[in-house]
Amino acid sequence: MRRLFTVFHALGLMLVVFSFAYLLPIVTALIYSDYIMLWDFLLTMLWTFSAGTLMWLVTRRYRGELSIRHGYLLVVAMWTAMPAFGTIPLLMMIPDLSFTNAYFETMSAMTTTGATVLTGLDNLPPAINVWRHELQWIGGLGVIVLAVAVLPLLGIGGRQLFKAETPGPMKDSALTPRIADTARSLWIVYVAVTLVCILALKWAGMNWLDAVCHAFSAMGLGGFSTHDASVGYFNSPLIEFVLIVFMLFAVVNFATHFLVWRGKSLRIYLRDAEAVASVGLIVASCFGIALFLWWREVYPDFLTALRHASFNLVSIATDSGYASVDFGQWPIFAPMWMFFLGCICASSGSTGGGIKMIRTLVLIKQAGREFLKLLHPTVVNPMKIGGHVVANNIVFAVLGFIFLYFMTIATLTFVLLISGLDFVTGFTAVLASVNNIGPGLGEVGPAGNFAGLTDFQTWVCTFGMLVGRLEIFTVLILFTPAFWRR
Repeated sequence: MRRLFTVFHALGLMLVVFSFAYLLPIVTALIYSDYIMLWDFLLTMLWTFSAGTLMWLVTRRYRGELSIRHGYLLVVAMWTAMPAFGTIPLLMMIPDLSFTNAYFETMSAMTTTGATVLTGLDNLPPAINVWRHELQWIGGLGVIVLAVAVLPLLGIGGRQLFKAETPGPMKDSALTPRIADTARSLWIVYVAVTLVCILALKWAGMNWLDAVCHAFSAMGLGGFSTHDASVGYFNSPLIEFVLIVFMLFAVVNFATHFLVWRGKSLRIYLRDAEAVASVGLIVASCFGIALFLWWREVYPDFLTALRHASFNLVSIATDSGYASVDFGQWPIFAPMWMFFLGCICASSGSTGGGIKMIRTLVLIKQAGREFLKLLHPTVVNPMKIGGHVVANNIVFAVLGFIFLYFMTIATLTFVLLISGLDFVTGFTAVLASVNNIGPGLGEVGPAGNFAGLTDFQTWVCTFGMLVGRLEIFTVLILFTPAFWRR
């Protein structure tokens, strides 16, 4: 029980830190002289800060180091509590918005899924649009990773939290000896590249509001937009190209970016087998899908097909979720291939979701080992990826993850089918949620959104987003009896 109070103590501290996120929409409201929004965000900031402070004060005698078990509990509590507080501005400022839809919207933002239930985005107050996109930016690298740079100063260790939240199977690797230094290093890269993205989008033709919002969602691979037509609103090849570049940047492990910056050598990218596989597969698919669309006469010439195929495929493959056209109207092979890429192409340590490319490489290598073992039963054949030996315990963990991944998708799909959705809508809604992609097909396609779902269906997708963002094990382990035993 004492450890549970320690979890609440840490959660209170994180809510206090989270309350300062409201400063950006407050500044936005001041810039646009929207004093109603200003007051509402100030009030919400006060409520969040007060709730976190009260929780921290009541449990301050229980401060201490968290076990791995309670680190997982804190991560899940954090990723469910923050979206709940994030709904307050939406509920206050958007008429007739239910708590279910508001929570879906903020969970979608913080898990960088990009699915939305809102319409009329072009007419939303700027402060609300900034808030939605800021949540995606914060969620991109992880609120917990930011917090571990601060919590050691407050008496709470962060190693367990970092291992529980960091994406990917290889969670024991560190850039620097101290976990707080690692978190700071990742955020330095994240912030710096975001600033460059803002300037690039402004140069490409966006106004400052659109540039900031789309840079936030591009770096978080979230895919929210300030317009109902998404990036298609701008109809600009230059803007699409800039976003492609930064989405491809964000799909690579941020640890690799940091090592490139520290080593001052681009060759480090070539030594990252996961990055080479991810970017290589995406780029090759862009040309392949463009040829397919041109062959099927969807577009009159190859360059037009390449433009639309490249932007939309990169968006879905990197789990961003932008759209420049309604790709749901393309021949079914193209969007289904894009969704397949969205399941596997993100790198571990990136802001994307899905299986992650490193796990895909492990599965391919393991299949090769099994073929070799059938031919040579006594052979010793250690698995190597990028010149590094992969331990068998990691291989077994990947196999366990893949089983749970497919079972989660199958189970949630059947639940949505039972609830009345057609197969294409239900299956792609689950794919989009668990892989944090954003739009699906059918009723939840790029020309629509998730607003047409019932409350039950919306909660199913919300759960899928949480499970996918925290990579399944972190959430599902809470439902095992062994977790709650002493």
